[in-house]
Amino acid sequence: LAGTHVVVSAGGTREPIDAVRVIANRSSGKQGYAIAAEAAARGAQVTLVSTVELPVPAGVVVRAVETAAQMQAALTELAPHAQVVVMAAAVADFRPVAAATGKLKKDQGVPQIVLEPTPDILAGLGATKPAGQVLVGFAAETSDLLANAQGKLERKRLDLVVANDVSAPGVGFQHDTN
Repeated sequence: LAGTHVVVSAGGTREPIDAVRVIANRSSGKQGYAIAAEAAARGAQVTLVSTVELPVPAGVVVRAVETAAQMQAALTELAPHAQVVVMAAAVADFRPVAAATGKLKKDQGVPQIVLEPTPDILAGLGATKPAGQVLVGFAAETSDLLANAQGKLERKRLDLVVANDVSAPGVGFQHDTN
């Protein structure tokens, strides 16, 4: 992969509810970091857009982000210049419309949290993919694995999709079997 710029995303985005709480998912980032490490070991110039703090693989440049909007901004900047984009991150599908500026207190009662969709980063990358770029997506599914992965491949204009049955024992988030 010498001379190839590879952009990899890793981890799960965290969408603030208040100053201390977030909506998140179970993504550890291990898979994205492993992909980044392998691409770098094969000679690629690798940029890793990550929401987690794991040991940085040798030769990899990390761009730290937290939210879906921050990840979208980083990938919108980096992806057009990459030959390969691997979207291994698990982006939250929803975020609070408005996050509280301070910590919500239990004695104030149960808050009403109104959600809105986050940007579909992968669909955006597929829609603006430069000619010749390879775009890889991931489908973490709990049912209809192949049909859902195939649908994602087609809808989001991917070149490759990795289908993970995260409901199977020992597979999915935080496991080494993917």
